[in-house]
Amino acid sequence: MIALLALSNATAQSPSPAERSFFNRMLHPFGSAKKKTPKYQDARLRGLVLEVQVPTEPTRLSEVRQLRVQARLSNVGGSPISLDFPTSQRIDIQLLNPAGEVLTRWSENHAFTEEIGHLTINPREDVVYNETIATRELQPGRVYSVEVFFPKYPELRSRQKFMTAP
Repeated sequence: MIALLALSNATAQSPSPAERSFFNRMLHPFGSAKKKTPKYQDARLRGLVLEVQVPTEPTRLSEVRQLRVQARLSNVGGSPISLDFPTSQRIDIQLLNPAGEVLTRWSENHAFTEEIGHLTINPREDVVYNETIATRELQPGRVYSVEVFFPKYPELRSRQKFMTAP
């Protein structure tokens, strides 16, 4: 009986990451679990979360020449985060095959000026980038990945898989 009680206590003390504690649910009954922040080596980036969204349904290459990509950079920390850029380019997007090789790069079809830029993201604020990338290198019925990253800050990187329709 004591062993069974000890086992149930051990299980109760280590909830899964997606599960919220009883105390948290009582204080915030309608709130969702916090976004998990990555551990960046660069201390200036701590608190930032980069998420990528692509269409969830399989992409029909016969109908779609450009894939819509949305990148959302969120500050889930408690203080403002400032980012500096040497050019007008903020993000880059690339399409990867299943082996991780780059098929198409978004920045190859864009011109950027040598204009120094500054971006400050306040706590609980998002910056959204809506872009498209050419699908000419893709083949039907395969799984690919879209990777979004900030060239000036290589640690800010996120991938999302998607499938092309047969």
